[in-house]
Parts: sequence; structure tokens; C-alpha cells
Amino acid sequence: MDRDRLAERLDRFPRLELASYPTPLERLDGLSRELGRQVYLKRDDGIGPGMGGNKTRNLEYLLARAQRSGLAKVATYGGLQSNHTRITAAAARRSGLEPHLFYFAHRPATLSGNLLLSRLAGGELHFMPLQAGGDASMTLELTDRLVHLVTALRLGRHTFIPAGGHSWLGSLGYVRAALELDAQARTMDLPPGWVVTAAGTGGTLAGLWAGLELIGSPLRVLGIDIGRLWKRFPASIARVARQICVQLSAEGRTARQAGSCRKRFRADQVPLVQSIYAGDGYARDSPAGWAAIRKLARLDGIPLDPVYTGK
Repeated sequence: MDRDRLAERLDRFPRLELASYPTPLERLDGLSRELGRQVYLKRDDGIGPGMGGNKTRNLEYLLARAQRSGLAKVATYGGLQSNHTRITAAAARRSGLEPHLFYFAHRPATLSGNLLLSRLAGGELHFMPLQAGGDASMTLELTDRLVHLVTALRLGRHTFIPAGGHSWLGSLGYVRAALELDAQARTMDLPPGWVVTAAGTGGTLAGLWAGLELIGSPLRVLGIDIGRLWKRFPASIARVARQICVQLSAEGRTARQAGSCRKRFRADQVPLVQSIYAGDGYARDSPAGWAAIRKLARLDGIPLDPVYTGK
């Protein structure tokens, strides 16, 4: 599929524009010298409402669907310091929707960090000290189904957003980002290279993988599993990539008409490093991760975080 056709098919799906694009692709001069190779940073860290971040791209499609549903409430879930829930709260309020954020843990004595920002943005916080996945005992799909049942019992009718926006619709945001990256690399005359991304729920990885493959880009994506959160994680990523391909292969003029995907996107093909960098698990830092964080901060003045980008 050529780039123009992919862009046209993406435009068939309703989308709220929550940020300005394209985001910069910046050369890291210090790290490039240190490693002896060109290293660039795609600056999706500052986009969108509520202090922003990469989940903004997913929510542009997911909240557009929520608006068209006619339902006032949206619900999602995450860890206590989830970036996804923080951005969902701010973006939903900006879009005229009522955000409900579920955390399967005890309510902290004091709200801080992303919890505080989510509450300031008008998020309704629900704390339920129940086991809800995230320890590799369940698949992401099963966890989403169980949490959706809980949110429906608590809220009634609403739009449910899976963890991290992990769905073919949300991942269209990173198909669009793949087009951006490919265009920027060609404009900057960059050689073929790797696009490395943290993988928590895998939606960013699935979108980049599908997008770059569909246009035959010389760029290749590589995901770094940051926590061993989900059972059969590669299968979940492959399923989303296949669904993206089917939806974007449709020849009809409406997004409801599914197409036939010629690419396979198998679980054993998912470009994911699963165990090397996950350390002791999700949100558990490591000496090696902090060494990487200090290095980039000192070389290029870029702060990473110990949960995702540091790993």
C-alpha cells in the first residue's frame, strides 16, 4: 500500500485532533557521539492535554468514537501512576465527556503525581483492591473483559477504553505516527534504521509495526517489554496488528467495511524483546535503568522515566 492511500484510509475514521503534528524528530548529539551512531528522539512526550504523552494519539480515535456514541461517561483503568488514565481524564473533559478511572488498589492516603493530576482534570477516581491482571497470569484481552464488566456494574452505560488504549482503533494513532516517521526519515535523508519503543500494553508497538509494514518502510520497529504484565503478550500485539491491516485494507468508503489483509502479522513475528529489560517487573526500577537515565540526562539534557523509557 502506498503512503497516500494509507493516509486516505486513515482519514475515513473519525478523529479528535488533540495535538499539533508532526512531532519533532530530534538528533541526540551527545548520545550519538557516545554510541558512534546516529540516534534520534521522536518527541511525543509533550503532546496533548494534561501534561501530555504518547497515549494522546490513541485517544484521538477512541474519544471520537465515545463522542459519537451519545454516552456521557467513559471509563478506563491502569496502575496508580498511570500516564494513560491521566491523559484520558484531561482529554475526556476537553471533549465534553465524563472520565471514570479505575485502579485496582487501595486508595492512597494522599493523592500525588498522576493521581493528583487526574483528579485536578476532573477524573472520577474509583479504587477497588482486587486482582485485575498485570502479573502475567491473564491475557490482556481477558483482563479488559473482566474490568469492563466491573465498570458496567458500577457506571451503567458508558464507553469503555481498554488498558493503554490497546485496540485496533486506538492503535490507528501510531499507524499515523508511522507515516510521520517515515516521511521525516526520508526528508532528513536518514538510512534504514530501528524505531525502538517501550511496550506496556503494546498498542504503540502494534500501530507502528502495522503502519511501517503496510507502506514498506525501510524503518523497522522494536518493542521493549517493560514489565512482563500479560500472558501471551506477543499474541495480543499480533492480533491488534492484523485487525489494523484488515480495517485499513477495506476498499469501501466506510470504516465498517472490512477488507482482506495480505500480511500475516503472526505472534512469532512480533518484534518484541520480552525479558532482558523488564527487570523485576512493572514499575520496578533497576541500577541499569537508572544508569541509562543519568547518561541521557547528562549527555543531552533529556529526562527519561524509570517505568517506561528508562528501560
